[in-house]
Amino acid sequence: MRYGGNTASVIVEVHGEAPILFDLGTGLRLLGETLPISPFSASALVTHIHWDHVQGLPFFPQIHVPGNKLDIYGPAQADGTLADVFGGLMKPPYFPIHFSQLQGDVRFIDVMSDEMAIGNAKVLVRPVPHVGPTVGYRLDWDGRSVAYISDHQAPCTAGDNPQPTTQIDEGVLELCDGVDLMIHDAQYTPTEFAQKSYWGHCTIDYALSIAKRAGVKTFAMFHHDPGHSDAQMDQLVEDAKCKGRAIGIPEVIGTYEGLVVDL
Repeated sequence: MRYGGNTASVIVEVHGEAPILFDLGTGLRLLGETLPISPFSASALVTHIHWDHVQGLPFFPQIHVPGNKLDIYGPAQADGTLADVFGGLMKPPYFPIHFSQLQGDVRFIDVMSDEMAIGNAKVLVRPVPHVGPTVGYRLDWDGRSVAYISDHQAPCTAGDNPQPTTQIDEGVLELCDGVDLMIHDAQYTPTEFAQKSYWGHCTIDYALSIAKRAGVKTFAMFHHDPGHSDAQMDQLVEDAKCKGRAIGIPEVIGTYEGLVVDL
């Protein structure tokens, strides 16, 4: 009730410039209600096309207005381009209309291991271990940096009680190197990870180890397990803050719906 039940949707804003979105989960509908309806132009950086990261697109008010623009970047899939796969997700009978029938101008751009500019923002894209083609992003914009790695499969030991190893993907470290803010998968406790070690996520402790090794200034715990209550989340966040202080991470925060971080 307090941390929120919508799926992944984050906005990065710099005054006077078009916003950049991370993922298009169900939170996009509420986010759209806080933004100007028209004129509107933005870019969206999608990590992968699992339902919880794309379901919000048809409910984003701004894309139903002629003349509004949304450029969607994301990884191509084995079954086709990003546009092809979105077309398979958003069409009858699964949804009343095809995405091509949206009144706004929606454009799809395939990325995987790229460096590019979106306006004045420098964007680094690197593959991230998960289930299916997945990427993470780093924004360097207006003198600040943000890494967004929403879903990250930690490498793990074999046996009956698998746990994350100390190995960290080099692409992930590149994305997170010295960033002001790292928004990162922090879904499982060690016990939960042992039961779901190949579901594509990681423990909070593993995410802390990335923040430590990459020299991150603020680690934002993200992609909470939907089975955790507010009380459990409070305890997990407090434990992570204590562990972060012990290993020299300047700040650890637990993300929640409506959180604003000013960099």
